[in-house]
Amino acid sequence: MNSTNTPPPSNAPQIGVELERSALVIVVEDDGRVRFIHDDDLNALLDEGDARIDRASHVEPLGRDWFADLAPVGGPVLGPFPTRRAALAAEHDWLLKHHLGV
Repeated sequence: MNSTNTPPPSNAPQIGVELERSALVIVVEDDGRVRFIHDDDLNALLDEGDARIDRASHVEPLGRDWFADLAPVGGPVLGPFPTRRAALAAEHDWLLKHHLGV
């Protein structure tokens, strides 16, 4: 909104666009291990015992396209995506479904 409380035109550049947040998912295994997709809001969990952070993927550009390589957890390469944000969203969705089983 601007000073006249009218929304900017739809073709106006988006500065400081807020990213949509999905729910944080924490999986507790039968043996007590806790698994989750890293998020800074969950850092306190790392102080609750022996913690290890493992890489689950690599999101990288190739030319102007973006790819999410899930090989570190035995997954596929997803993409191409037109933006890094789209590759990160696909990576997150795949990890929730196939790595955390949600």
